[in-house]
Amino acid sequence: MAGKDAAPERIPVWDLPVRVFHWALVLLIGFSWWSGNTGGSWLKWHFWSGYAILTLLLFRLLWGLAGSSTARFANFLKGPGAALAHLRHMLAREPDDQVGHNPLGGWMVIVLLLVLSLQGLTGLFTDDDVATSGPLASLASYDTVQRISTIHRLNFDLILILAGLHVAAVILYFTIARHDLIRPMFTGRKPRRPGMEPARIAGLPRALLLLAVSALAVLGLVSLG
Repeated sequence: MAGKDAAPERIPVWDLPVRVFHWALVLLIGFSWWSGNTGGSWLKWHFWSGYAILTLLLFRLLWGLAGSSTARFANFLKGPGAALAHLRHMLAREPDDQVGHNPLGGWMVIVLLLVLSLQGLTGLFTDDDVATSGPLASLASYDTVQRISTIHRLNFDLILILAGLHVAAVILYFTIARHDLIRPMFTGRKPRRPGMEPARIAGLPRALLLLAVSALAVLGLVSLG
């Protein structure tokens, strides 16, 4: 019989594909920022980083439809009422009994996916007016390419703002509500509380298949130019 001080059971909440997606995206965004600002021969790698990001985003869309229970959009996208109720729950410092994204975090995920998709797609049409252009820049007029290039630059500022808000939210959750959102994104598990059920984890072969489909789709897209 377990003693009173026994560690609580830790149940699965995040599958490996979601965790790899999350941290790979963080690294690729950082590399894209650095390589884009460095310029020169690094711009070639900047584009390849963008293709990798688009592949991950397409994979996350597919995984949000056919992946593990906590990855599916249908299971974490809630209305404004649920988001406000969760905010009150956080400010009251009530225990963390959420399996997967909370209602506020769910909408942050969607916003980030949208702005990152816009960044990746506009990058395909960019032109620096020097020696480097996106693979699809030849499909649009000069003026259109210039407008898209401007959107690409400005949108990255929005990405930085949203990333800052995301980090701030994680810190606030930890300091105010004592909810540790970081460790489960590494380990995939969190302490079980009454009423919490483990996530239904989809098989890794399905994830690899969807990743391969996503990569082929992105390669097909960039070859259109």
